[in-house]
Amino acid sequence: MSKLDGNERWKSKMLLTEHVEQYDRDHAQAQAKVTTAEERVMIRDFILLPHMAVMVEKSLAELEHSGNVLRRLYVAAGQLVLNRIMQDQYALRRELKARNIRIVAEEQSSSIVHHRYYCRGYEEHFGMTREVMRSEISWRMTRYAAELTERMKGEKGEKK
Repeated sequence: MSKLDGNERWKSKMLLTEHVEQYDRDHAQAQAKVTTAEERVMIRDFILLPHMAVMVEKSLAELEHSGNVLRRLYVAAGQLVLNRIMQDQYALRRELKARNIRIVAEEQSSSIVHHRYYCRGYEEHFGMTREVMRSEISWRMTRYAAELTERMKGEKGEKK
């Protein structure tokens, strides 16, 4: 159904089929240029993953200099989490490039982090509050820890 259907003004006009087809094609192309919800999630993750990597690297540096008995275990676990973050970051960067989406850091106000991104020729803005970033990072770190735990349980089960 096109915009012309149900428009009383066009009922008396003669419209060539080529014009209707051109309108439908242009409308479909315009819809394809708008970012989808999945792409916005990818943009959010692209912004969050570098912050997460820095957090894990700082924690690893602190652990290196601590006198904790389980220091090696914590460092090994942290390194696995950092490797997983880097893998996700690489895959996400490749997927965004395939979808022709480029993200540019713009400005950071006191409570909101703004980014500008170009999606298939259109420029749009993306902003996140620091509270949302903290909660998303916490949720993602919990997920990475759960994956690591499952991986360790799986390896333990294989050795028996």
